[in-house]
This record gives sequence, structure tokens and C-alpha cells, in this order.
Amino acid sequence: MNGLNPKVKVAKLSIISNTFLTIGKLAVGFSMNSVSVISEAIHSALDLLAAIIAFSAVKISAKPADECHNFGHGKYENVASIIEAMLIVGAAVLIVCKAVPKFSGQVEIENLGIGAAVMAVSALVNYLVSRKLMKVAKETDSPALAGDAWHLLTDVYTSLGVFLGIVAIYFTGLTIIDPIIAIVVALLILKAAYNLIYESMSSILDARLPEEEIRIIHETLKAYSDQIINYHELRTRKSGSERYVDMHLLIPKCRTLVEAHNLCDQIEKDINLRLTNIRVLIHAEPCGAGCFKGNPSINSCKSCKERNKFLQ
Repeated sequence: MNGLNPKVKVAKLSIISNTFLTIGKLAVGFSMNSVSVISEAIHSALDLLAAIIAFSAVKISAKPADECHNFGHGKYENVASIIEAMLIVGAAVLIVCKAVPKFSGQVEIENLGIGAAVMAVSALVNYLVSRKLMKVAKETDSPALAGDAWHLLTDVYTSLGVFLGIVAIYFTGLTIIDPIIAIVVALLILKAAYNLIYESMSSILDARLPEEEIRIIHETLKAYSDQIINYHELRTRKSGSERYVDMHLLIPKCRTLVEAHNLCDQIEKDINLRLTNIRVLIHAEPCGAGCFKGNPSINSCKSCKERNKFLQ
């Protein structure tokens, strides 16, 4: 439960901030008759929905494994990220549909000062909240919170873009800038959706852990080169913030069952010290005819040493 609290707190913070920003942007956008500001309101509304989904996902993913979910509920966070991505794809399409007709004629845009103020406040608030979300997302390795933070960071850039557009309209009187900015906002939203889908699908399809994390596992095993012959069938995957690793460990056959068990436990503990939220499963195998493929300098019984020396 201790790991759940910071996730829930920042998810709630995201919901509160997005609720106020969505209402404010919608009110100002319609009063200005500005499609770019309305598109920003749609973006914030989707951020709000994403925050609600993230809030639900982090609560569910924290539940322990049960009879129906033997490996826990971590992938609920990945599913949440994909749902968030599909929602913002829909928002991007809606923004484009609203913006395209604006290219055909001159549209009067009012209350530019209020619109600029709302965009500036929105950019600042979303920047602060996104930093907090990303910090907790990295600490807890939460894809749902990372997705929410990514949404808000995109909102920062798009809000600044709309702010600059409003300033440009004020000085030039060219209202065509409004739909152009809306289209740019839609493209940025689509990029965010692509990133979320790619990362979450990798976990759902059981892609292996990142290269850096694989390297750490190899380094940990290398530290035991004087106690093991070799290891093989190393498999890794990720489920939400949880990492799963399993492997076959080839050890001298003269080791007792207790010694082999203790060795596996120590290796698992060492990997856990270097990688967070990781579950390691090791299948110990006694060396046999294939020992020559392993470590010839193994600190083992005499028969194993003689066999390895003979097969060098």
C-alpha cells in the first residue's frame, strides 16, 4: 500500500487541475469564437479523462495477485495507456474537423486578452503538474502516470502555441492563424498517441526489458562466475511497473539441493537490489556432458574440475 499512495495522490492532482482548465478553456474559447482555444479545451478534456483512467489503473494495478490474475494486475496500466492514446486520436480528428472549415472565410475573434491569459495560466499549471506526475511515474515506473504526464507536457507546448497565435492575431489581424495553430495542436496530439501506443503495446506483447536492464542482469550473473557453470534461456518481460525474469542456471552437480537453493536466492536478491519491482525465477540444473561449454575455472568439486580440464 505504501507504493500506491504517491501514485493516487498525483493522479488526483491531475484530475483536479484538468477539471478547472477544461472548464476555463471552454468558456473562453466559445466567448472568443476561437477554434484554437476550443481545440485546447478539447485537449484538456481528454487529459481529464486520461487522468481519471490513470487514477483507476494505478489503484487496480496495485492489487496483489489472485486466483484469476496469477501475475498480478500490472497490465491494467498498459491497457489504460492505450485507451488514453485512442481517446486523444479521436480528439485530434475532432480538432481537424473544426479547424478545416475556418480556412474558407474570415472569422472574427474576440476577447484576445482573456484568451492569452488563460493559455498562459494553462501552460504554467500543466507544466508544474506534469513535472510532478513524471517524477512519481519514474520513481514507481508507472506507465499510466507516465502517459498522463506526457499528455500534460504536450498540453504545455500546445497552450504556448495558442498563446503565441493569439498574440500574432492581435498584432496582424490575420485570423487564419487560428485554424493553422489548431492543426498543429492536432499533429502534436497524434504524436503523443503514437508514443503511448508503442510503449504500452510492447509490454502487452511481452517484449523483453530494455537493453540497459538486460545488461544489469548479465553483470549480476557474471559476479557469480566462480560458482556457476553457465546460464541460458534468459527471458524477461514487463507488466505495468512489474518486471519478470526467468532463466536456467547450470551449477556443479556436486552441490547439494540446499546449496543450490541458497545460491539462487542470493542471485535473486542481488538483481532485486539493482532493478526495482522485479520478480526473478531461477531453474537450477546440474552440469552434465555439456559442462565444457561453461566455465572451466569453476570453484567446484574435483570431478567437475577434471571433466572441464579434460574437455578444454
